Amino acid sequence: MALMSSAQIGKTSILKAIIGYHIHVDPCPILMVQPTVEMAETFSKDRLSPMIRDTPVISGKVSDAKSRDSNNTILKKNFPGGHVTMVGANAPAGLASRPIRIVLCDEVDRYPPSAGSEGDPVNLARKRAITFRRRRRMVMVSTPTVAGASRIERAFLASDQRRYHVPCPHCGHRHVLKWENVSISGDDPETAMPRCPECGALIEHKHKREMLEAGEWIAENPEGKYPGFHLNELYSPWRTFADVAADYYAAKGNPEEEKAWWNTSMGEPFAEAGVCVESNTLLEKRQNYDVDTLPAGVICVTAGVDVQGDRLEIEFVGWGAGAESWGIHPRILRGNTGEAAVWTMLDDALASARFKTEDGRMLRVIGVCVDSGHETQNVYEFCTPRAARNIWAIKGQEGARPIWPRKITRSRKFRGHVVRLIGVDSAKETIYSRFAIEDGKPGCCHFSMEYEEEWFIQATVETMVTSIDTRGRETRKWVKPRSVRNEALDCRVYAYAAMVGLKVERGLMLARQYLPGMASATEPPIIAAESVKAEAQKPAPLAPLARRRSQSRYLGRT
Repeated sequence: MALMSSAQIGKTSILKAIIGYHIHVDPCPILMVQPTVEMAETFSKDRLSPMIRDTPVISGKVSDAKSRDSNNTILKKNFPGGHVTMVGANAPAGLASRPIRIVLCDEVDRYPPSAGSEGDPVNLARKRAITFRRRRRMVMVSTPTVAGASRIERAFLASDQRRYHVPCPHCGHRHVLKWENVSISGDDPETAMPRCPECGALIEHKHKREMLEAGEWIAENPEGKYPGFHLNELYSPWRTFADVAADYYAAKGNPEEEKAWWNTSMGEPFAEAGVCVESNTLLEKRQNYDVDTLPAGVICVTAGVDVQGDRLEIEFVGWGAGAESWGIHPRILRGNTGEAAVWTMLDDALASARFKTEDGRMLRVIGVCVDSGHETQNVYEFCTPRAARNIWAIKGQEGARPIWPRKITRSRKFRGHVVRLIGVDSAKETIYSRFAIEDGKPGCCHFSMEYEEEWFIQATVETMVTSIDTRGRETRKWVKPRSVRNEALDCRVYAYAAMVGLKVERGLMLARQYLPGMASATEPPIIAAESVKAEAQKPAPLAPLARRRSQSRYLGRT
């Protein structure tokens, strides 16, 4: 059996009733699985022991907890014909050895993905009941979490999916209480009332009791493998419709609180919409500008370089106030990246690049990020002597981390070189968000006619997937289909990281500044931070430490 429901709806009371029934009427081995050992102990002390103590028909069958009888411990209580054993899903030892007839799994969505190194704890618990064959029973209850990653959601979808249908007090039509049928006047929670989908009449809280008493469970998937039930907080006799609506408005606008509300109030898995951008939508945003006619809003230009075995892929991106961006053009340099020729081509391309704006300014590339995940030695040897030109070797790091690190990292394997560890997941999330911004709004993205359809397909190919890690925590990870290229997205990530790096390390200011006496000018100058200009004019010597170690290495070989 599977029960997917909101919080505080009586799930634990159902499990306690099952335990009490089998102690009194049908004794057998019972296993109660909680998310952790600590939660198992809490359930035993705060929920199970008081029930046994206060229920006369079963209190005499379980030894007094105050005695020194080993038949009654915190995690195991024996009774004639059976026992109740409580374990944590994070403790594989508790899920092994003994045969069990009744398996009760509480809050399964809080279980870790694996019990130690032994696999899924739900499957381990299920195998404990194999010897009882048809007499075995398994119950899974939980509030859901993330859609697609929720255990209780999967269990409910495989069941016969029973929902509680209640009669309308006005027309008698039986229906399910759903949030989308709740009517609220003027966003005032006090006016919240479900509307009958048949007659349209509003249902007041005073009608709830008689509706619940006359309701019935109806299976929506009769071919399901086992019974499954769903219930939300609108059915709770302890909560009014206004209470549920008040919680909704308190959570509205905060994604994390909204997620908790859907999980704990509606008993529904939360479907993270995320940022979804179609390649065709971006393709339609192309505009008629080029390297000689950049819009006046462009303040500076950065580049991102992705390294492949047979080529270097580059994207030049212009940046303006509010991180508004103008894709200038992507470029591919063909050649074996293990040889010097293609790196000479890259140096020439970056040094000679000039971009003219509509208001007459000539821009150079002032920041470059080169991915060091491939041909690492060559990337370091290219970037290190050009650090004064803001050409940086970078390495992408997954997970929640800043886009640009606070401190640079000195390579242990490639001594004398430094690498910036950038948060690629954070950068992709920002970029996808800005892809979806409409033209004319801060942070929107523009593209020149140099961009072909293939570029937009590569730039939008990845999706964010939410999963549960080994500690039971939700994690987000960007994934792409196999055999699909994503170099366009990588180059945009590196170009964006270069702009962020200029802000962090060079104090770049992306804003229009009017000089004194020029307030009436029709084409006011656009000035980046002077520190960036000064850094770009410095010579680019090879770091002494890197030069000495490099020379000694090659001298040693000769």
